[in-house]
Order: sequence, then C-alpha cells, then structure tokens
Amino acid sequence: MSATVKNPFEHIVEHLDPDQPDQQFYNLTKLGDPRYDRLPFSIRVLLESAVRNCDEFLVKSSDVESILNWKETQTQTVEVPFRPARVILQDFTGVPAVVDFAAMRDAVMKLGGDPEKINPVCPADLVIDHSIQVDFNRKSDSVQKNQDLEFDRNKERFQFLKWGSKAFRNMRIIPPGSGIVHQVNLEYLARVVFKYEGFFYPDSLVGTDSHTTMIDGLGVLGWGVGGIEAEAVMLGQPISMVLPEVVGYKLSGTPDTFITSTDIVLTVTKHLRQVGVVGKFVEFFGPGVAQLSIADRATIANMCPEYGATAAFFPVDDVSIQYLEQTGREAEKLAYITKYLKAVSMFRDYNNVSQDPDFTQVVELDLSAVVPCCSGPKRPQDRIPVSDMKTDFESCLAAKTGFKGFQVSPDRHSSSVPFQFNEKEFTLSHGSVVIAAITSCTNTSNPSVMLGAGLLAKKAVECGLSVKPYIKTSLSPGSGVVTYYLKESGVMDYLSKLGFEVVGYGCMTCIGNSGPLPEPVVEAITQGDLVAAGILSGNRNFEGRVHPNTRANYLASPPLVIAYAIAGTVRIDFDKEPIAVNSEGKEIFLRDIWPTREEIQAVERMFVIPSMFKEVYEKIEKVNERWNSLIAPSDKLYTWDSKSTYIKSPPFFDGLTMQLHPPKSIQDAFVLLNLGDSVTTDHISPAGNIARNSSAARHLTSRGLTPRDYNSYGSRRGNDAVMARGTFANIRLFNKFLNKQAPQTIHLPTGDTLDVFDAAERYQQSGVPLLVLAGKEYGSGSSRDWAAKGPFLLGIKAVIAESYERIHRSNLVGMGVIPLEYLAGDTADSLGLTGRERYTIIIPEPLTPRMIVDVKLDTGKTFQVRMRFDTDVELTYFHHGGILNYMIRKMSEN
Repeated sequence: MSATVKNPFEHIVEHLDPDQPDQQFYNLTKLGDPRYDRLPFSIRVLLESAVRNCDEFLVKSSDVESILNWKETQTQTVEVPFRPARVILQDFTGVPAVVDFAAMRDAVMKLGGDPEKINPVCPADLVIDHSIQVDFNRKSDSVQKNQDLEFDRNKERFQFLKWGSKAFRNMRIIPPGSGIVHQVNLEYLARVVFKYEGFFYPDSLVGTDSHTTMIDGLGVLGWGVGGIEAEAVMLGQPISMVLPEVVGYKLSGTPDTFITSTDIVLTVTKHLRQVGVVGKFVEFFGPGVAQLSIADRATIANMCPEYGATAAFFPVDDVSIQYLEQTGREAEKLAYITKYLKAVSMFRDYNNVSQDPDFTQVVELDLSAVVPCCSGPKRPQDRIPVSDMKTDFESCLAAKTGFKGFQVSPDRHSSSVPFQFNEKEFTLSHGSVVIAAITSCTNTSNPSVMLGAGLLAKKAVECGLSVKPYIKTSLSPGSGVVTYYLKESGVMDYLSKLGFEVVGYGCMTCIGNSGPLPEPVVEAITQGDLVAAGILSGNRNFEGRVHPNTRANYLASPPLVIAYAIAGTVRIDFDKEPIAVNSEGKEIFLRDIWPTREEIQAVERMFVIPSMFKEVYEKIEKVNERWNSLIAPSDKLYTWDSKSTYIKSPPFFDGLTMQLHPPKSIQDAFVLLNLGDSVTTDHISPAGNIARNSSAARHLTSRGLTPRDYNSYGSRRGNDAVMARGTFANIRLFNKFLNKQAPQTIHLPTGDTLDVFDAAERYQQSGVPLLVLAGKEYGSGSSRDWAAKGPFLLGIKAVIAESYERIHRSNLVGMGVIPLEYLAGDTADSLGLTGRERYTIIIPEPLTPRMIVDVKLDTGKTFQVRMRFDTDVELTYFHHGGILNYMIRKMSEN
C-alpha cells in the first residue's frame, strides 16, 4: 500500500544546485506556513523527516500538521512517527541486537517467511568499544597487553559480530581498538547532512547507548533508545514518540579562564535536574553558545541522560562547520551541508536574536558564574564545588546511608590502615583515592580538557610531584587522534611519568571495566571498612558501577583527576592546603600548576589539525590486524554452537505462532523485589565483573569455566542463560525485604533468603507470576535492553513504580513487561504496601494509552495505577507480546 501512494508534499521538492538535477531536497520553507519559522530547530528536524517520509500509511499528512502545530500540540500528548536517518550501536548492546536478528531470521523461517527480510534498511554502525578492561596500567605496553587480553576473552563475540557484518546489509563494524562510539561518531561517522538516494536531508539517529545524545552537540539530532526499539528502527519501523516540549536553555557570559567544559556540564546537569526536563528536548541558544567549541557543546550534550532530557540540541552554526573542517571532512561536503541547512532555515547564528524560536519555557545560565566542581559520591547530578569537596565528603561519612551518606560512626572517621606495596609502607583512610581514570566519551573527545590535563601534568612533574604507586591510574582516549595530539604537543611523556599511560581505546573505567585493584589495597580497604574513592572523568558514578571497592566515586575534569591523584585523597581543600610537598620540602598548591584557558587554546590551535583526523580515520576499519585475521562464517542463518557460553539462541520466540491471544489479567502475583528510588539499570543488569559466589558464576563453572574465564556480564549479553542469572545481581542492590544491600531476596512462600535468580526459578517452577515494586526514577542510567529482557526471563510480568526513566520504560514495553505507575501522591508506603501481599492486576479490554487499571490484593485492599503504554503503537506491541514478536509476524506475512 505505502509504496503506491504519492507523497503529498512532492510540490516542495527542489534542486539544491541547478547543475545537479539528480540531487533534490524537500524545501520546508516552501510550505508557506508562518509556524515553521517559530519552531525550535530540533522540531524542524522531526518535521522534515515526516514530510520526506509521508506515505499516508506509516507517516500521515496529519502527523505533519501535528508537528507544524507544535506550539499547541506539545502539551497534548500527541503521538508522531519519526524515522531517523541511521542507527548507531556499541558492542555491549550490539551483540544482543545481532543475536536477536539471527534468532528472528530463524523464527521467520519457521513461520514460512523469508528470513532475509530481517535486515537493516537504514545504515547501522556498530563500534566495538565496551569490551576492553584495565588489566594492565602504568607501563608503556599496557595498551597492547589490554588489547591482546580483550581479543583472547572476546574472540567468540568478535567472530559473531564479524558474521553479522557479512550476513546483514547496511551494517558496518568499527573494530576494537578504534575508540569510543560517541567520539568516533562525532569525529568520523556523523554526516550532519545526508546525501542519499538522490536527496539531501538532515542527519539524525538513534543509538543503543544513552549517551548517543553527544552528537546533538554537532547539530545532529540523536538520542538513546532501547536495543529492542533500535532493532525495529533498523527493520524500517518508525519510532512512535510523544511530541516533546522543548526547553530553551540560554547561555550568556564568558567562562572564567580556569573553568573547564566539565565544570560547565556538571553545573548544567544539576540545574536541569532541578528544572525537570524528563521526556523533553533541551535546545541551547544565546550568545554564550558561540563562546563554546563543538567539543564543549558535545560534552554538555553527552550528559543529557544525567539531567534527564531526551535530547540536548545545539543547532549547526559556523563553529560546527569549522569543526567539520578541523576533523578532515571534505570541502565539497562542507559546501552542501551549509547550503542545504541555510536553504531550509536550519543554520543558526547564536548572536541573532531574531532567529530565536518559540520554546515551552526558557531557563538561563551565565557562564561567568560557573565554578570548578565535581559530582558525587554516588550520582552525577550531585554537584559539589571543588572548594567544598573536603567538607562535603566528611559530611557524607557521617550522614545516614543514602545518595549523600555512608553512615560511618564518628569514632571511625579518622580510621587508617597501613599496608605494604612494592616493599614500601603506605596508609589508606576514608577518602583515599585508589582509582584515578581519565576515561569516557564525555571528556576524552575534548582537546581542551585533555591538553589541560597534559599541561597540568607537565607543570606537576617540573615541580617534582608524583602519584603514589598503588593508585590505579589510567588514560583511555576516545580515539587515536587524542594520543596523536598528546604526543605531538609533548605532554604525553609527563602524563606517563604520573602513571597516566594509555591503557586502551574504549569506555573502560566509566562502565566498570576498571579491572582489579592491587590485592594489598583491597585488603586494607576491607580490613578498615574504608570508604575509598575513585575519581574519573566519566559520566556515571552509581554505586557498584566503577569498582566494588570504591564506595565514593566522583566525576571530574581530566585535570582534576590528575590533581586528586597527586593529592591522594578527596579530603583536601585545594584553596587552603598544598596539593603536595615536593622532595625539596616546598609546598605546591593546585593554583601553581593549573593551566589557563588561553594556554590550552594556544596548544590546541597548534597541534589539533585536520591531517591527524584524516590519517587516523582513513585506516580505522583496516588497522586492527587481529580483527582482519578473524575467520567468521558467511551463512545467512547463524549456526548456533550449543557449547558456547557467549552466544546462545534466546528463548524469546519459542513457540511463537501467527495467532494473537488477548492479554490476560495477572492473577495472584508475588513480589520478587521491593525496591526504593533511583534503581539504575546497573542494579537491574550489571555490566561489570561476575562475582565468584553468584548464580551466573555457578552456571559458568558448571560449563567447565574457571573464574579467570568468567569475563564481565557486559561481554556475555549474547547468552541469556548468563544474563538471566545476572539480573538483579548487583551487590549494591537495596531490597526492602532484606533491609540491606545484597543481590538477594526472600522467597515469600518459604521465607528462604536466596539469590534473586534462584528465588525467581522457584516461583516459575510453581507457575506463579511475579512483580517488582519500586520508587522514583526506576531504570535510570545506561540504556540497557537486558534490564528488560532479564526481568522478562525471570517471570516478572509487571513493575509498579512511582516514575520511570524514559528508555527503560520503552524497553519494558518492548519485552511485553507492563510498566505501571502509582497515581499522583501514591507510593508503596502511603498505600501501606509491604510487598508480602499477593497482587492481581486487572487488564480490561479494550486497552487505551495511559489508562488507569485496578490492582487487588489478597488482603482485600484495592488501589489504582496508570498503565504506562503511552501510545497506540506501544499497545500494539503489548498485544503481540513485545516489539520483536510484532516484527517477526509482520515480516512473516505473505
């Protein structure tokens, strides 16, 4: 049907260049609608996609009108379709996506369809960046050793991905050792404007990583979605989204000479958390934006998930074009990007007030008011001025256990534990830094903070300062370009002297791939029950994420990471106390070695040049010899190996038929877990190391593996047997049933305390459905499809929470798990729920979006909740048992 319908907007198609009649574009300014010029620039991207893809089937003229009428419809929960230009994945989320595609091909064939219909129809790039760990550090050969170990551990996964790159069209794999997905996207993959199949149109994307929003800093609209939703987009399904409100974030003023982009983003994160932007777009405007480089803008856009917005958009301007030129993009591309965006009124002049569009609301930040800061010790939004770090940490020691508390008794605040390391004696106490990592896409893509760290290291070494040898220092650049300019500028040697050797090109410490700490350090921390600290230039510092032995973790700029590493503790006031005393007995203060913005910019202008980017990226897909030599099968259907502990055909489609069955009410369910606020996807589906006493470890041992071969949960996301056992296996999970942190729960019928998987298995053997009770922001943190797939496999039919993180709610819908939300003012406590009741959830027919349903307890009590299927499309997925079942049935139709 859709193929035969003429696009009703063909009359606005024009040639961008009369000399190239085969290259056209939809000129939105020719709609002749005055509302267009008042739309936020981010909404114009949604409009262009709807106009270009309008077929009166998947995308209708009424959708175009809804977007044009954004000023009215933004508050009306209006659903519109969006077809992004491309999809980006990383390997932790990419492997399960390719596993799903392989299993879907099998399912389509069983239903009599053509398995090759399961194939990406839009470009999909998968960057392998999440597998490498910091096993070796502080030595010049650390990077090679870590990369060799990465290959040894993950050869099977890599072979599978290589099969996927052959078996599926439109799928490109960027090999391991290339860099971090979002930096590679920024420096290499981003088109800004697509020139494809005879048309120009804005680059846009969705990605299976929550920090996909980093690309918004370059003027490419993108955000993170669940892996399940991304798979549907790759198969040609538009995203069904509620037209968002757009908060205008006005930047004014000029940052102080000692301020970094990290200080700005941590300030923005706290501010927007207070404003409340969940589910909204944020669009930056004002003269202050023109003061920021693309790297600075990308840093701010990167932490969009931490302040809760869907996207954080910086429209393209002259600075964007200069960045594209700096990163080696061809002059011809720069010309048509500029010409196209100006033709459709999507090119921005931040100093021109007449270009400012309408916004839902406007908030403002004066950049001159930003002060140096960190965030922590357990959440990225908990900003602390550096001048307050010492007092803040000490107050956290005493405070009740929570986001800002460790509940250490006052008589233990000064506890210290001596230990031997490399035949020398050292002492650890509360606040001692044991991990210092320059890591993560948030900062390693930004030459100003990376060179700032290098210049600080140079001055520190010249002053005779050093970093204690037991501190696990590491530098994991986001691309080879970073190493290139650090070496060319002469600062790499000084970073090395302080222990910050390059350890690999990937996310590493930021996602928990921090590797082991020295055994004497772990013993000292354990012996003294110390609140040891990690300091990292990352974007996430949730409990249990960075390392099991660092209970306090702080996000900071790369120069501050080095500063705290030299100090050896977070219990220091840099304004009043010396960072260290050198061998000559001289007190050195942080202000003595901190580089100015002007110093950094001078080095950046000299050493960050286009030829570097061209040299690195020309060979990015061919430079990894071990990847090149990998032999992978070439069959269109994957041959599953029953002996594999990495790749396994998932049970999601077992018994799937073409017939639909009406959804049934959930009868007499038990509560598997009773949880509080801010339960993250790290709590639900950890990415880090597999504990030796866990259900997953017992399973792997039964398959003949030893602990050294366990690898991480993230690396085993292609195996449902491991991932189901890893669900809720985080040691920092706080379950109200136990009133303590543990990856365990109570099997209510017997009262036995069991690992969560073992309890769920008992319930499933009895044929009993399960629920989870939770508080606010359930599923916050990284985009993680296994945080929905795992609960589905445990037999969890629904979650009742006060609120959900956007991507996680979408993932639950995608797996057919019902997200239920307490009505305003209700909580588990206010309703008197203990979690020990039996729950019956009435599912009426017909279902409508966001409808209110009844929950009946075996105690006789009844209360109401909102069913968080927000659109008709989500209800369709639910009726099919999930989005992938829907796609299989659709692809199997003759």
